[in-house]
Amino acid sequence: MAHDIVPIELGLPQGDLVTLWAPRWHEDGEEWEAFLGFSDDLYAFPDAARLAAFVRTATEHDLDDHPAWHVVPGLSAAELNPDEDHQYDLVGVPELVAEPPDTWTINELADIVDIARSLADVCELDAVHEVLDSAAGFAVLHEGTLAFSGKDGQRRWTELCKVVAERWDELLDAIDGVVTTPEVPEDAVATAEAELAEALETAAEDTEPATAEAAEVDDIEEVEPGFWGEVGIDPIRIITSQGEYYSLRCYLDDDPVFLGSDGMIDVTTSPRALARFLAEEGALEGNDLTRVSTWPEVRDKATAGELSVDVDEDNTYVLTGLDADLAAGPSEVDPAQLDLAEELLLDAATWAGDDSVEAALQPSERLGWLVSFALRPDPNRLPPSAPFDAEVATWRKLVEGLEERLRVH
Repeated sequence: MAHDIVPIELGLPQGDLVTLWAPRWHEDGEEWEAFLGFSDDLYAFPDAARLAAFVRTATEHDLDDHPAWHVVPGLSAAELNPDEDHQYDLVGVPELVAEPPDTWTINELADIVDIARSLADVCELDAVHEVLDSAAGFAVLHEGTLAFSGKDGQRRWTELCKVVAERWDELLDAIDGVVTTPEVPEDAVATAEAELAEALETAAEDTEPATAEAAEVDDIEEVEPGFWGEVGIDPIRIITSQGEYYSLRCYLDDDPVFLGSDGMIDVTTSPRALARFLAEEGALEGNDLTRVSTWPEVRDKATAGELSVDVDEDNTYVLTGLDADLAAGPSEVDPAQLDLAEELLLDAATWAGDDSVEAALQPSERLGWLVSFALRPDPNRLPPSAPFDAEVATWRKLVEGLEERLRVH
């Protein structure tokens, strides 16, 4: 594809349409961005063959003065077919946000919002910006799951979903309203369709000899998620007010053991960074996980560059926002989030030989009683009574103690 001109697919009420997008570029000291179109119209086509026919025969449109446009008419129809990374299903957003706000959902939504804002900027669609500015969640999608963690994050996601439910049609109508499909010569369409058919046939022939190899790769991908279960070590994710961190933990005779030493947990800021850290010679020895009999399997896979770090939801610990929730009382606390946070605090302290966390969380202590009542309400006992200032102060101290144990790489 021509540098800085990208074929994209837009999922709109009138169907899946393909067009061209020129992301921001600088020329003569100014910044520009454009889509294939002319004047107030956005040109889009039902398939890559008609797009190819247009770019080969059109004489007037908004991209003809782009510095790379001269390359585009010479591209094959297959090269003008959008790849998966540039397919934006705007009409499917209501279905998308019905899913939990995990990494994949948030990333896909962030890409869709980005392209919608670009369309709004180029086509002067104020209605699109009005919809996307009506919930704070749209602006923080690139922060990932951290922005939608804890009570505040859940509220942010709920507000975003409400806007999608109530106003997303306004955004779709605004974009749909500027889309035009120009007529193109049928002989040019036939030529492009023949090119696409030939490209598909060639691709099929090229993949046949690799069937066994592809099956082997598929087997690897299917086995990979079970690798950590086989070695008995879990990747974990810890989300605090300081950031998002990744590490490893397992249990030996029911005792927690973390990646780290001397009471310090080795963490990184992304799954890839953790895989790289484990591949380094200095990270493979001298940590407490070397006591685990299956550690050599982790070491070998890491040094071979084949280690995939996938964190289960049950091993994701969100500490943000819990202090504010506890201050509001046990009924305001997400018990699942609190239960996992308590597990992590106790595991880390036990591994480090620190009994202060267990002592503070005893039901006989004020914080312990508040936490236990939030997790296991007992109708036969009076609930803890506000204010909870002392309990929250103790909780924050425990969280700060955990944060001090994180050795970031």
